[in-house]
Amino acid sequence: MSRADQRFMALALSLGRRGMGRCWPNPAVGCVIVQNDRIVGRGVTGAGGRPHAEPRALAQAGRAARGATVYVSLEPCSHHGQTPPCAQALIEAGVARVVCPLEDNDPRVSGQGFAMLRAAGIDVTTGVLGDEAAHDHAGFFLRNAQGRPLVTLKLASSFDGRIATATGESKWITGPQARRVVHAMRASHDAVLVGGGTARADDPTLTVRDLGVTHQPVRIVASRRLDLPLMSQFARTARDIPLWLAHGADADPALHAAWEGIGARLLPCAVSGGQLDLTSVLSSLAEAGLTRVFCEGGGSLAASLLAADLVDELVGFTAGVTIGAEGLPAIGALGFARLSEAPRFELVETRDLGGDVLHRWTQHRL
Repeated sequence: MSRADQRFMALALSLGRRGMGRCWPNPAVGCVIVQNDRIVGRGVTGAGGRPHAEPRALAQAGRAARGATVYVSLEPCSHHGQTPPCAQALIEAGVARVVCPLEDNDPRVSGQGFAMLRAAGIDVTTGVLGDEAAHDHAGFFLRNAQGRPLVTLKLASSFDGRIATATGESKWITGPQARRVVHAMRASHDAVLVGGGTARADDPTLTVRDLGVTHQPVRIVASRRLDLPLMSQFARTARDIPLWLAHGADADPALHAAWEGIGARLLPCAVSGGQLDLTSVLSSLAEAGLTRVFCEGGGSLAASLLAADLVDELVGFTAGVTIGAEGLPAIGALGFARLSEAPRFELVETRDLGGDVLHRWTQHRL
């Protein structure tokens, strides 16, 4: 693996990340076309998943694509969908070489894109920055392999793990710099998820603000009975910003009709042990096309996701303030009798954010 291959692939990956949160159900792919060590074309998957990154980069490169090297952050597609195969577009453009980090796990592609390119006489190099690409595409891969999106659980808490005082005061435990990073994380996910208790207690908007972002993630509330205030910020903005409500079959039909009437999308899910079955919830979200979900609590939902082993990334924002045992814990009861039963994550990043500490953890499976 040459330094040039690593450098241009790193650029393709960074371009792909710009599409995160905007191109579901498709993967966020970046593409760079290089001719004589000069970049002649760049592309990223478009909003809603189309156009794909490769044809966008080819259109920019024009005739300069002939004989060029293409760096693309996921195997080019080989099947006819709503657009022709990207592998065929690369062949017709006359590129000489394609560099890619890893194979697509979509069974419609899964090595067939590489096979098409090689059969056309194009040199194909794989494995360049494969670990980084696997992390970037984890949500897309999980949806294909397990029928659920990637779940990032975010917890903003005091030093002693509290998210509110005993009276419910929670604004603001962390500072403005940490909150700005949270908004950026929202923007890089397809959807933001909270439980019904958080929606009732905080009346959040869950929108991306103050970043100049033109798109908004889907807002999801998991509420078995749909007993959410119809005068909330969610309700007032349901027609302008997507709002999905995951609920049980026993939800009041009148509430069902009311929420649909103001523009919310209703997702019926299974119930287990008196609560929404979160495996069913995530399956419904995947069926609807989501690949990356950013969960912002509350404590009960966080505990349920952790207990079901459905959290892929754990992001903590910890402030230098202590609230005490009477405060509301960031994570509800998990019921583990032994430490060995508790889920463990691997630390991948720590950062100082204006006096708060960001710490990001991941499961070994990513």
